[in-house]
Amino acid sequence: MYSSPPHQMHDLELLHQHMRATRLAVLISHGEHGLLATHLPVLVDVEQGEYGTVHAHLARANPQWRELAQGSEVLIVFPGADAYVSPGYYSSKATQPKVVPTWNYTAVHAYGVAQVIHEPAPLLDIVTRLSERHEHHQPTPWRVADAPLDYLDGMLRAIVGVRVPITRLQGARKLSQNRSAADIAGVHDALTASTDPMDNQLAALMRPR
Repeated sequence: MYSSPPHQMHDLELLHQHMRATRLAVLISHGEHGLLATHLPVLVDVEQGEYGTVHAHLARANPQWRELAQGSEVLIVFPGADAYVSPGYYSSKATQPKVVPTWNYTAVHAYGVAQVIHEPAPLLDIVTRLSERHEHHQPTPWRVADAPLDYLDGMLRAIVGVRVPITRLQGARKLSQNRSAADIAGVHDALTASTDPMDNQLAALMRPR
């Protein structure tokens, strides 16, 4: 992933924080069928390995898992907030008209060799942990144990697990760091005042100097 030096994110804790906050990641692989990508919820265990380990599952009908089993490197994209930045947000535009639109965003790319899981116990663990993560805020959280056992067994046979020990991480945190303090404040204020929730989310990451 290309990003200029001011926008590169190297802090491991910040990278992990971004990854764990991402609800839906994109798993990308390349094999005999060319590039394949699947959007899927993931778990990030930061204590497993030097950079952490990603856990997820795919439908058995999805041909991507067969590509993963070949042992080639995969890329997992963790997108974050993004926002269009108009030149009109910059206070310096009045005296420095040589400005163009840009885009602020955050993202993390994780790389590693995927391991495919077929055994019921680790598959059940992945499904259970994913459900607990996304159900905990519900008034009455659904639990895997609520499903009939024979139905659950059938569902587990219909998926395969994926484990990716991360071998390298890249992060981008483009928040107008290359602009003046006044311009950063202008972008922050404009995005804060926007009616777009993602603009507001991106503004919350910015810290005007």
